[in-house]
Amino acid sequence: MSTAATTETKPATPAIEKIKVKVDGREIEVPKLMPDWSGKLTPTTMIQACELAKTDVPHYCYHPKLPVAGNCRMCLVEFGTPALGPDRKPILNPDGAPQVRKSPRPAIACATPISPGMEIYTNTPGVKQMREGVLEFLLINHPLDCPICDKAGECRLQEYSLDYGAAQSRLVEPKVHKPKAADLGPRIVLDDERCILCSRCIRFTRDIAGDDALGFINRGSYSTLTAYPGRVFDNNYTLNTVDICPVGALTSKDFRFQMRAWFLKETQSLCASCATGCNITIGSREEKIYRYEPRQNDAVNSCWMCDHGRLNYKWIGREDRLKEVRVRGQKTTWTAALNEIADKLKNTPAGSAAIVASARQTNEELWLLSKWKAKLGAVSDSIPRTGEGDRLLVSADRNPNTNGARLTGICFTEMGAQLPQIAHGIASGKIKTLIVFGEDVTQHGIGAELLDKLETLVVSDILPNATTQRAHYLLPGCAHAEKRGTFTNVKGRVQKFMKAVEPPGDARPEWEFLHDVVHHVTGRNGFLTIEGLFNELAKDVPAFNGLTWAGLGDTGATVPI
Repeated sequence: MSTAATTETKPATPAIEKIKVKVDGREIEVPKLMPDWSGKLTPTTMIQACELAKTDVPHYCYHPKLPVAGNCRMCLVEFGTPALGPDRKPILNPDGAPQVRKSPRPAIACATPISPGMEIYTNTPGVKQMREGVLEFLLINHPLDCPICDKAGECRLQEYSLDYGAAQSRLVEPKVHKPKAADLGPRIVLDDERCILCSRCIRFTRDIAGDDALGFINRGSYSTLTAYPGRVFDNNYTLNTVDICPVGALTSKDFRFQMRAWFLKETQSLCASCATGCNITIGSREEKIYRYEPRQNDAVNSCWMCDHGRLNYKWIGREDRLKEVRVRGQKTTWTAALNEIADKLKNTPAGSAAIVASARQTNEELWLLSKWKAKLGAVSDSIPRTGEGDRLLVSADRNPNTNGARLTGICFTEMGAQLPQIAHGIASGKIKTLIVFGEDVTQHGIGAELLDKLETLVVSDILPNATTQRAHYLLPGCAHAEKRGTFTNVKGRVQKFMKAVEPPGDARPEWEFLHDVVHHVTGRNGFLTIEGLFNELAKDVPAFNGLTWAGLGDTGATVPI
């Protein structure tokens, strides 16, 4: 056997087979196969080809992340295919191009696969007439209650009515009446009169959430959406049906009649309820948060999020938020408090301090705390939070940034493993200074009697607790919706979130005042913005090497964990 070194070559990635089609006279190349709702490669459909051609095909029942149903008929298009002779070979025109024969019947674009040489026509008079006919049928029994409908401004029926609807109805008979404001579950209200029977909610609940609880009853114009007898529409993903409902049939009890969609400011952010890190859009107005909605990121949460995470925002607006900087119970200024803390830390003997930093802090804040740790020779840890996970999106790790705490050096071992050592150090008098960010340590083995033995207790938090009550230096922090930063999720994906609302009172993003103290204590500077801070972090932490704030984009980047 030869001892010469051999180079192992990876098998070449198979080329993606493409075929040529025409969309409204414009020729494009599209993949022969594309992923369907489950990620499986299936023949590319007309509606996918039109999407690649940047041509809009109106639709109701079709959703790229759900199985195809093909029951609304709004996506009907005309098409033609190359004509074949008796020998099954294409008939050519005098110029040598294949002769295309238009099909006498239209096709639904959502379920009809493309073929080589196919021509798709999306804006012919016939197509427009078909869309007008479909829309007229949908509007026959639809109530005219747009002024009070939560979906107004986001409703596909409204949008397409402008393009294809008639100014007046030809119907003279009374409309069919169905249940209104029906209680479909603990978080959902159903208005059956608005339902256009697209079945999106049924397919999501059955095929994505795995809870086959919804279905249609009755026939014809009396068909009605409801939960199966003896079943309650109550799983942890029910509110996704509100997002995908193209009309106002399904509405959220939490958001119902709270705010008009067009008044909301939309901010790209992340859900901080667990380590999955679902991408979300925060809807806010006048510094108040009204809703969370999922934002598509196929590498993390697709188009979905759980109900618990979606509704976990009201604590941000609590009246008892920490709003004042306090030193030994007395209100003071940030400058005075930070200067005093910096002087204290400069004179703290090595090994006499400890840090407990929440894994709900950002990567940037944890990295700055690691600089405190190195300067003080401190022992540090984070507190684990666990719960029951599921097969879809909920992680058993309830901290949004556990991997960030590990990668930045706050906890190298199992989370919580150092807490007994910190408690023992305080009890023995070895640890005289404790820095706590975002945790109530009295609930995790460091009781009030131990906190009272400390010479210096620096605490930053958002809501009051037993630890903040005993703080010598109390620094009001921000919820993630009130600042910018990054989290590293359970799979090692680094994602950034943006600021949606202003913090109350004197509260400041933790990274801002941490940077000030690090500058005073260590002399390190050079990152006065979150962008500069993240770029400094990326140079210093090996796992983040090569990343930049701008390079993260809207969907993030994965690092080794």
